[in-house]
Amino acid sequence: QVQLVESGGGLVQAGGSLRLSCVASGNIFSINAVGWYRQAPGNQREQVAAIHRGSSAVYKDSVKGRFTISRDNAKNTVYLQMNSLKPDDTAVYYCVLSVVIEGQLYETDYWGQGIQVTVSS
Repeated sequence: QVQLVESGGGLVQAGGSLRLSCVASGNIFSINAVGWYRQAPGNQREQVAAIHRGSSAVYKDSVKGRFTISRDNAKNTVYLQMNSLKPDDTAVYYCVLSVVIEGQLYETDYWGQGIQVTVSS
């Protein structure tokens, strides 16, 4: 019903930047909250940034001032701009969108497939 496709990951040196994109397609009526999570080897998945429709973004403390989440509602796309990357940012990053499908009255969370971000020192 809803497919999410992530792009923009890769290998970057410490101090560099990457921009992740997550495009949603399918029978979408509306997208409410959107967010990015990450999971490093041996660690639990953690929220990096999130934004609710019409509200301000929230960030994990360690990425504040370096990462920016944004959304383009017309394109059903959410972005994560990551600047001043550090080796500790190395992880698989996942987007998650809370979607109301056409004809339904409730929202469902959909997750992207995950994309690797590797920051070398």
